[in-house]
Order: sequence, then C-alpha cells, then structure tokens
Amino acid sequence: MRLSRDRTRLGPSAAAAAVGILIPLVSPVGPPAAQAASSRFCDGSYTVLGKTGSDIRFRGTVPAPASRFLVQGKYTRFEIDPTTFAVYNYTFTGARNEGDMTGGRPTPVYAGKVPDHRGLTLTSAISLELRDEDMTITRTGTNGLSMKIQAKDCAQGGIFQMEPRRGDGTRTRIVHQLADDVFYFDNSNFRAHLGEFLGSECQDVQTGPASTFCVRVTPRVNIASDAAPKLILRDSAQVATRIRQTSCGPDFTNTLGLAETQDHCGAMSVWDVASGGRMGMVTGEDATEVANPPTTCTTDCQAENQVRGRLANLGFPALVPTTSRLTPRSSTDGLSAPLTAP
Repeated sequence: MRLSRDRTRLGPSAAAAAVGILIPLVSPVGPPAAQAASSRFCDGSYTVLGKTGSDIRFRGTVPAPASRFLVQGKYTRFEIDPTTFAVYNYTFTGARNEGDMTGGRPTPVYAGKVPDHRGLTLTSAISLELRDEDMTITRTGTNGLSMKIQAKDCAQGGIFQMEPRRGDGTRTRIVHQLADDVFYFDNSNFRAHLGEFLGSECQDVQTGPASTFCVRVTPRVNIASDAAPKLILRDSAQVATRIRQTSCGPDFTNTLGLAETQDHCGAMSVWDVASGGRMGMVTGEDATEVANPPTTCTTDCQAENQVRGRLANLGFPALVPTTSRLTPRSSTDGLSAPLTAP
C-alpha cells in the first residue's frame, strides 16, 4: 500500500510498446483514467481538533473529545470516532483542482470504515502530526490496542490508510460501507486482458517474464459512482484478507487459474487485517494501474519505489454496465465468521 507519489502515466499505447505489440491493447470506452497523484494535486491541508498543517507543522498530543470529530481538508473530509477510530462520511469536497474527479461537487464515498476491537477501547490522549497535506493520527488503548490513520489532503492518489495493532497479535475485522450512489464493480477493462503481461520490462505479452515492471493482469474490483462518473477508487489492503459474503455476487470465472471476484457485495466489503497491517484506499490512476500486490510487512514498512510511468494503466469504462456491478449492496454474511489466522 502506498500513499500519493509523483509519476507520469503509462497509457494503453505505451503499455503495448513496452511489450513489443504494435496495436493498442485497450480501446477506451470512455474518458482516460485520471492522472496519478502529484504535488499539483496535493496543495491542501487538514484542520483537526483545532490544529492545522497549512502554515506550520504541528506535532504533539491533544485531548480526546467525547464524540466524533471532523478532519477537514481542502479536498477531503471525514469524521473519526475517538473510542474506536472508526471513520465515517469520507467525502471528496469538490474543490477546484486539475485532478478533481467529482465534477466540482461534494461527493461522499464511504459511509463508514468501522473496525471491531472486540471489547477493547482507545483511551489515551491523541497523538497528532500535521504537515502540509499530510496527517498522521494515533491513539492507544486497553490490552495493547492501538490505531493509526494516515491521510493526505489531495484530489486523488494513495490518500488514506488505517493501521490496527493488538497486544494479542490477532487480526481486526474492518467493515467498509460505501455511500449512496457509490458501488463496487468488476472492471471490464481488466477482464478483457486477463493473463496478459504488461509493463516496461515485458518482453512478450503472453509470457512476460514477470518482474517488478512486468505484471500479469488479474481481475480487478474498483469503486465508482453514478453521481460522479470520473470518480474511480480501489480498496487497498496490506496483510489483510477479504471475507467472502456468500449471498453477494455475481461471481466471475476464468480459465487461467487467477484469483476471482467472488462473494463480494455491491456497497460493502469485510476485511480481516493483521496486527500492523493496513487497510486503505487508492484513487485516480493508482486505482487502475496493473501493479504487483503490496509486500507483506507489519513492522517498519518502507514506502514503495516510484514507478515513474513504468507500469500499464487500463482505466475503467465510462459507463459501468449492470452486468459488472456487484449485488446486493450489503449482507450480514461474513460479519460473524471466525477471524482468519494472524
């Protein structure tokens, strides 16, 4: 998982050239994917609990309020429950920016990102760091519990992640619930190229060989919005397992032995996150990049290297067909399933 970084875009024609193919690999159905996040997309800053990162850096502790508090940025805003660090009402504000995906309108994306601490609570003062567009907020609690949220106030990119830790080393279940008009879908641009190898190091589209910058296309679940057709996101998990919800679908299949889109609701996803793992989201081009999965890391993790346009980007259809959308929107299946192994 990565937060925003600078890089240039590798579109379909560049991907084809990288693997020695003369014809385009993708015929875009709609507008090209949004550009990856860069400094020009990240000129905002957050105000949190009376502190701001707009002019000077704040790093210290603040008293925890008794109820939800607002994290207000130029491009994004959301609320945090101080006792659990559950996140509610994550919204893009629609502020003017060349990377805006909302059409200039406030656009809610997640109704909630809610962890289940199984009886533990956060009790300490809140540790807060604000600098320019970056925010890191942490709180600890009973029996070794801690929660950290990192966010960037940007119009798009890798801009949010939540990190739970527990003294017993077990996993934390986190439930994502999307806002109205927002939905999960199986990206047909990826499905059209399943099994192909794309990227600047590829020697052959069918055989690769696989490497850091030659990646095999696998199924991709993205998040889109009927209210904001240019909006594109993806849940981004590191050392986390999605819990299947058997009443949800539709299930897709392939003959290549690739992991598939199965038992996934249309506006809900359930994750078991390792102690020290991360559950976040990426937006814009980061959400439709053909990239290797994140490394397995729960301690002293380092940011990934900048790819600088060396990976392919397949985008997404301008109008997501009904057959690609996952249904029903939610289910109670999986919520009470046993936690996956640490």
